[in-house]
Amino acid sequence: MGTEGIGQRVLRKEDKRFITGKGKYTDDIKLQGMTHAHFVRSPHAHARVKSIDTSAAEAMPGVIGVLTGTQLVGDKIGNIICGWMIHSKDGSPMRMGAWPAMAPETVRWVGQAVAVVIAETKNQARDAAEAVVVDYEELPAVVQVQDAIAPGAPQLHPEAPGNRVYDWSIGDKAATDDAFAKAAKVVSMDITNNRLVPNPMEPRSAVANYDEAEDHFTLWTTSQNPHVARLVLSAFYNVAPENKLRVIAPDVGGGFGSKIYIYPEEIVALWASKKVGRPIKWTSDRTEAFLTDAHGRDHVTKAEMAFTADHKILGLRVHTYANFGAYMSLFSSSVPTYLYATLLSGQYVIPAIYAEVDGVYTNTVPVDAYRGAGRPEATYLVERMMETAARELGEDPTALRRKNFITSFPYQTPVIMTYDAGDYNACLDAALKAIDYAGFPARKAEAKARGKLRGIGFSCYIEACGIAPSKAVGSLGAGVGLWESAEVRVNPVGTVEILTGSHSHGQGHETTFAQLVSERLGIPVDQVSIVHGDTDKVQFGMGTYGSRSGAVGMSAISKALDKVEAKAKKIAAHLLEAAEGDIVIENGELKVAGTDKKIAFAMVALNAYTGHNLPDGMEPGLKEGAFYDPTNFTFPSGTYVCEVEIDPDTGKTEVVNFVAADDFGRMINPMIVEGQVHGGLAQGIGQALLEGTVYDENGQLVTASYMDYCMPRADDLPSYKLEHTTTLCPGNPLGMKGCGEAGAIGSPPAVINAITDALGIRDIAMPATPEKVWAAINMRQAAE
Repeated sequence: MGTEGIGQRVLRKEDKRFITGKGKYTDDIKLQGMTHAHFVRSPHAHARVKSIDTSAAEAMPGVIGVLTGTQLVGDKIGNIICGWMIHSKDGSPMRMGAWPAMAPETVRWVGQAVAVVIAETKNQARDAAEAVVVDYEELPAVVQVQDAIAPGAPQLHPEAPGNRVYDWSIGDKAATDDAFAKAAKVVSMDITNNRLVPNPMEPRSAVANYDEAEDHFTLWTTSQNPHVARLVLSAFYNVAPENKLRVIAPDVGGGFGSKIYIYPEEIVALWASKKVGRPIKWTSDRTEAFLTDAHGRDHVTKAEMAFTADHKILGLRVHTYANFGAYMSLFSSSVPTYLYATLLSGQYVIPAIYAEVDGVYTNTVPVDAYRGAGRPEATYLVERMMETAARELGEDPTALRRKNFITSFPYQTPVIMTYDAGDYNACLDAALKAIDYAGFPARKAEAKARGKLRGIGFSCYIEACGIAPSKAVGSLGAGVGLWESAEVRVNPVGTVEILTGSHSHGQGHETTFAQLVSERLGIPVDQVSIVHGDTDKVQFGMGTYGSRSGAVGMSAISKALDKVEAKAKKIAAHLLEAAEGDIVIENGELKVAGTDKKIAFAMVALNAYTGHNLPDGMEPGLKEGAFYDPTNFTFPSGTYVCEVEIDPDTGKTEVVNFVAADDFGRMINPMIVEGQVHGGLAQGIGQALLEGTVYDENGQLVTASYMDYCMPRADDLPSYKLEHTTTLCPGNPLGMKGCGEAGAIGSPPAVINAITDALGIRDIAMPATPEKVWAAINMRQAAE
């Protein structure tokens, strides 16, 4: 409504404190008597802990205490859990190895904690940690999935013979085999999705305080879902009863999935704060983050796609090995199964799909959801297959996609999902126009005249967002419901507080959520406050991940606003002596339609709280809550086109043109949407060209700092062209689909498709570094 409601490019309210250095992050918390923690971490990827000598460390200046994994286990602090049960093909449950917050006996990756030093200052804790003597018996390590499942491979967990967590499948094998038997053409590829380190701007941090007088714990932490953190800490880790634990996630500087989980450091900090009787702070340094934050991706896949003689897809057959690292993290089991394989139909009519996924343990950092979580891996596979198939079939890549697009909705895929709405041709049309596809041959010729190689690549992605409904995910093994909660509190002067279970760590909720209220009640966004991230203020919520805050979190707010509006209209009708059905809300006033009778929203609120003149039987106050559990996932989609220019002498790839045409449904704030897409594109292009973790054969992380792990910088990225088409989502009251992960999902295959087009080769592994590209050019020239 007006200039601040839905669809308006309102400047972010929260940016004032961020750009002026006034944000309050976990590391900013200072408590009286606060101590500092530093963890003693294993230098070995696989070893038995024979003994730990803490005596020298305990005698050092400022040291309050040194605690070990043996003490933690002795106090019956529970093992870290995985919250999504997956069953193998034979129906047996996944084989989850025990993961104590500090290892008492065996370490399974470089960086796993075995002890923690608590000292008066951070430097004293760090110095003392170096004095802790750990006697290790080094064991053989394994880092690649193919090696981990080989006969005679080192075994990580007794619970998981052969290092296999599960062997899972989805789809109709017989129907898929039959489709391949009828195929006129089969395209096969071996596809690797490289392992990534999330690298949010703010490293993880935890401040824990045990109040002995109240027998109460408080944890400040860098979390995307503080309520789930409290639930898990109390119900599974035996740290504290839920009613004796408060979890606060203040300003959080980025997450990308890596801050969904409960990490060992948070558990240890809470436990240790009671052991030493002092508040404790731990803040990760960047190398610790590389060694302890959950990594992302890491799939190795064999894929086959079957076509008819007229190039219609008959079937898709996929076998993926997913590297889980040393342990199962909170959502890790679901990422390569229900968040990946269920999206293998892409935007296409594929009558038969059969996918197998083997989850494998290795001596590496645990792997879990990272921006997109399964959807990028699925899109990369499908879109690399489609581009390669187009070349082998002699089809224009856009024509092959159009020939196989889904055009009628709702559409039931062979792998569970029912797509509710979309127009894939519209996104492709918008992208082709923006990239000037017709002019590409001339640009390619001009680049060749300058000695450059030019290529163009496409990616038509689809993702499932909201990660709901609860009944559906519950039937698939999820340990929690995936609804969201909201409470709308109208104050007596007409200002509004929104309490939401969603959490903002860069998405702009304080602005977009206020825009929804402005649209509905006609009040300025400055009169709306958003409260989140504190389990003592918000009753319960499921947090932010999977692009769910808009479609699910804002839908809960919308439902609560429905109730507030209904009560406000009753009060206004009573005060204006009008029929309730004649009352409308416009520009911060409640009016009698067709008359000049009106009353300000603030006056209705005041009347609600004075209670002097309310309809008979009505309770005073103007506060309502709601829970929202959607009926389906949401399905954002789009077409991305990348144009690259490559220097054959150096192998350097320059992205010279990039178009992202997305369908996000209704957009609350287009400016914030564009920012989300820009950020996702940076991460996706970073994966395609620059980023990738490297382990040596002993399990040492070679890329454990920014000196070795290459993050994209401004001059690595182009000026993007963004286009939007709109089909409203029928599954929620706002018609929203979600935008936060799209850029990271759709961009990697577009970039690699462009590079392979420029080089005239079939494949190149991500990241396509200058060295790899240069080598591919020379191999092609040698073959010619």
